[in-house]
Amino acid sequence: MTVTLNPAIDVSYHVQHFQIGHGHRVENGNKTAGGKGLNVSRVLQQLNSEVLCTGLLGGSTGTWIKNQLDSVNLMHDFLEITGETRTCLAMLDPIAGTQTELMERGPTISKEEVERFRDHFKHLCQKANIVIASGSMPKGMPSPFYQEMGEITRELHIPFLLDTSGNALTEGIEGRPFLIKPNEMELRAYVGRELSNEEEMLEAAKIICNKGVQYVLLSLGSKGAILVGQENILKAEIPEMEVKNPVGSGDSMLAGMAYALQQGFSISKSLAFACACGMANAVEEQTGYVEKVVVEKLVPQVKVTPLNEGR
Repeated sequence: MTVTLNPAIDVSYHVQHFQIGHGHRVENGNKTAGGKGLNVSRVLQQLNSEVLCTGLLGGSTGTWIKNQLDSVNLMHDFLEITGETRTCLAMLDPIAGTQTELMERGPTISKEEVERFRDHFKHLCQKANIVIASGSMPKGMPSPFYQEMGEITRELHIPFLLDTSGNALTEGIEGRPFLIKPNEMELRAYVGRELSNEEEMLEAAKIICNKGVQYVLLSLGSKGAILVGQENILKAEIPEMEVKNPVGSGDSMLAGMAYALQQGFSISKSLAFACACGMANAVEEQTGYVEKVVVEKLVPQVKVTPLNEGR
């Protein structure tokens, strides 16, 4: 089950030589039912894994997202809210290799809607075997809500995978999720200082593991990823490749990790599979899209090395 508390219609434009303060004529944007959790959901479906999407949706934008999910046969059970679900824009410059995003904050959630979703989530958890929560929280959601979700899932012995940032991540870690997936910037923000080398990043991840998190999956973009666990530290290096659209690659990585865990892969193969999913998304035009056959071809190209030998 995936949870997207702040979904969006994601619109991406390819803009050559994008410049701030200038007008640009572009082709029609690519629109998708977005939000990090929905990207994860699509990739899980593309990997032939059954998935249920939940979260908060409202207004005409929310209706459009539901219709899109129906059109691709993605199961969903969202709580209806009174506010209007947001829209986010991404400007992709293939010449400069840059990605500029404009992300609306989203609707304000009432206290009554928070209570209703808490009950809704508890009900859906009764049939879940893994829970993945991704993305920001809309206004009105209490910052410890991801912590609550971690506590609820732990009581039910369900692995909880969390991908968020800022206060939501800080509070979420206190709920001791099974795995979190920060990038370098999010890890620096959590510890409140610069992390100038790999050793310092590992130490920061270990601090999180000591709080009860089983694994920290540190996304390093084109440099691969590092998986820090309470016993294992593994580094994944990925080959160079032509990137068409990097948006959603982190979400694809998280989906790949969730799939690998469900399939009972070794932790080393799980990391390689997760990275292969991120790579497979980056070579596609669509956001949050992978071809399973491409993922399987990429897995052997991911070099996974233990880092804790001799430490």
